[in-house]
Amino acid sequence: MKLYGLLAEFDSPHQLVEAVENVRDQGFSKWDVHTPFPIHGMDGAMGIRGSRLPFIVLIGGLTGLVLATLLQWWTNAVDYPFLISGKPMFGLPAAFPVMFELTILLSAFATFFGMWGLNKLPKWHNPLFNNDRFRRATQDRFFIAIEAGDPKFDLEKTREMLMSLGSTAVEEVEE
Repeated sequence: MKLYGLLAEFDSPHQLVEAVENVRDQGFSKWDVHTPFPIHGMDGAMGIRGSRLPFIVLIGGLTGLVLATLLQWWTNAVDYPFLISGKPMFGLPAAFPVMFELTILLSAFATFFGMWGLNKLPKWHNPLFNNDRFRRATQDRFFIAIEAGDPKFDLEKTREMLMSLGSTAVEEVEE
């Protein structure tokens, strides 16, 4: 079978944070941490940068705003002008509800599909789920998984590095 990567188990969150900082400093790029509860400061220890999702949502919202404005201007002032009591062909106050609703709608779509895209969903299966030791990740154990597809991954060197970080066990995970 093909090797997915190495899974290192740790007993405490403090050991895990120190190990995570070391893995980050080693320059690994395809790795993740699995814990039974959120650990304060883990994002910083992993070197995770901010999400691009807010920018995607902003673009979706601005697109909705512009489309709503253009749609109402086109239909009221250009495509079917209808003069009533000397009112302007396009009045901004009357357009606000549709502009608001379309801004919210396209922002919601951008959020939903942006999260799917950024999280590379759908993922139907993760090889870690087949590992018996990994089942304790939701109870009382802390794990670092380094994928074999990482450019810095070398089976023996990576195993030795994980063992030197204080892990209680390091296992190979097959695809």
